[in-house]
Amino acid sequence: MPPILQRLQQATKMMSRRKILLLVLGCSTVSLLIHQGAQLSWYPKLFPLSCPPLRNSPPRPKHMTVAFLKTHKTAGTTVQNILFRFAERHNLTVALPHPSCEHQFCYPRNFSAHFVHPATRPPHVLASHLRFDRAELERLMPPGTVYVTILREPAAMFESLFSYYNQYCPAFRRVPNASLEAFLRTPEAYYRAGEHFAMFAHNTLAYDLGGDNERSPRDDAAYLAGLIRQVEEVFSLVMIAEYFDESLVLLRRLLAWDLDDVLYAKLNARAASSRLAAIPAALARVARAGRACVEREARELREARQRLLRRCFGDEPVLRPAAQIRTKQLQPWQPSRKVDIMGYDLPGGGAGLATEACLKLAMPEVQYSNYLLRKQKRRGGARARPEPVLDNPPPRPIRVLPRGPQGP
Repeated sequence: MPPILQRLQQATKMMSRRKILLLVLGCSTVSLLIHQGAQLSWYPKLFPLSCPPLRNSPPRPKHMTVAFLKTHKTAGTTVQNILFRFAERHNLTVALPHPSCEHQFCYPRNFSAHFVHPATRPPHVLASHLRFDRAELERLMPPGTVYVTILREPAAMFESLFSYYNQYCPAFRRVPNASLEAFLRTPEAYYRAGEHFAMFAHNTLAYDLGGDNERSPRDDAAYLAGLIRQVEEVFSLVMIAEYFDESLVLLRRLLAWDLDDVLYAKLNARAASSRLAAIPAALARVARAGRACVEREARELREARQRLLRRCFGDEPVLRPAAQIRTKQLQPWQPSRKVDIMGYDLPGGGAGLATEACLKLAMPEVQYSNYLLRKQKRRGGARARPEPVLDNPPPRPIRVLPRGPQGP
């Protein structure tokens, strides 16, 4: 059994083989993605295996058209904030949901270009929650758009889903005392396929990627293999939450962005890599010089980020409950009274050392989306938009790596 399922194995050791957890089925898609790492790579063609420093490489214009599939509870909001700030600095149009969809593109419905607010079309950047639909996104986004997404170790992701959507997912609401252990013991007692938000209790990642979360990997391995091929074909980079800084290095190189373009604020965005020691499998097959370069740049990113955090939030920036955050624009949305989503506050509650850049660095998704929508509405139809820089053809993943020793 892969390391990512060991914690689930402990929680379900009392169950028979015939009662395999629905959650395990939900993890299977990602497990298959991991095992495919021996043959496939998520690393973009524009990322050289020798990994020369950017300052010594021939300059490339920054790539301005990006579609980010924001999956649930995978540190996607942090990536979204990076993309929002980049778009704002470069006067790019961000696709934002129609008011009837709230701050997501009418999730969990299949994405449609009609869900995009007309004041934000045609866009250069898309980064809000949606259920992936390749045809609809290609209708909306310009040619040459780079597609990126992010995954997370499924056991940790499920714990977060269970806590965050406890009052939204019917399967979770049925569990006595909101006990995760009770759900894991007998998930079939609480789960009902087809209910609204049922996907949060069963194979959320496959659903977000546009797949059928009810297809069993044991009974229909060919379907999941096909879904993996679709993901491989569309996405130039699949980031890994447990390797967040390393993933940002790859994103930065893919898009030819500067270090400042990928700085972020969340202190808890980088999880312990021991949870996912075997991922990314492809990284173990890349030349040692390439790995060393990624690790070096990740350290540089962390150092620059710490300097930025100290400048914006003081010597020891701390997460605070929403009720303790004095700057209203930084108070995170609370999914229910039983869940307290933490956030940051600026020194002096938004006065003194606070700057607009620092405010945007920590601004939650809902406030930032509303702010960008108001700003783009004010620009109106007469605004001058920069022409997006298009790669022809757009960057795609390396499909096959040379044979070599298997990774761990």
